[in-house]
Amino acid sequence: MPYPFLSDEWLQEARRIRAEYEGESLAIPHAVRMNLVVTAVPFGDGDIDAHVDTSNGQLVLDTGHLENPDLTVTVDYDTAKAILVDGNPQAGMQAFMAGKVRVEGDMAKLMALQAAPPGADSRAAEMANRLKEITA
Repeated sequence: MPYPFLSDEWLQEARRIRAEYEGESLAIPHAVRMNLVVTAVPFGDGDIDAHVDTSNGQLVLDTGHLENPDLTVTVDYDTAKAILVDGNPQAGMQAFMAGKVRVEGDMAKLMALQAAPPGADSRAAEMANRLKEITA
């Protein structure tokens, strides 16, 4: 059942899990519309365009780019997985300091997104654990 992060199968399962928890977790206080370019993807064409959107109070991660994002982050696959699935913001900071992450746009929005206290929302933590379970 585990699927590669951001594969079509992973995204389908992640959407199903997100739908189960819709409206049950605490609202994210910072509205951020962020496009992602995930590079060095071990399947497909090598890059995936995705986005993170918290403008409705919930974290939405999906493929494709948003119009008029607050920022665009280019990050390699392993770092994206460490941040978004493993919940390891230090991996992102280390990659940023090493020049492996490129940020275009409002860096303050990215910092605000990282400021949420981990574990403050038990339903979000439960959903995150389920996403880890489906990830190869």
